[in-house]
Amino acid sequence: MKNLNSKTSSEILSTKLKIIIKTGKYSYGYQSTLKCLRKGNCKMIIITDNCIPLRKLELEYYAMLNKCHVHHFYGNNIDLGISCGKTYGCSCLGITDAGEVNFKDII
Repeated sequence: MKNLNSKTSSEILSTKLKIIIKTGKYSYGYQSTLKCLRKGNCKMIIITDNCIPLRKLELEYYAMLNKCHVHHFYGNNIDLGISCGKTYGCSCLGITDAGEVNFKDII
């Protein structure tokens, strides 16, 4: 029998993302996340595994300049879209305000 406390990190992140989508502020997609990073509003970005390597490198570079946290989502873009409550995929997600979730819980 499976232990109730033995959730994987992707399951925990998916539940936290649903709360962030309901209560916080975020930018969904590559272009809007990049704009958010350039403005300096972004506090955390989530990048999928199958994101294009050049885009991934560019997002990580802007995140390094902004000193915001980068989380690599272990799944493809459709998994990230589903965990955000959308019916389509997304390669990255920028979080500006986490709402009721603490960033230390996500990390």
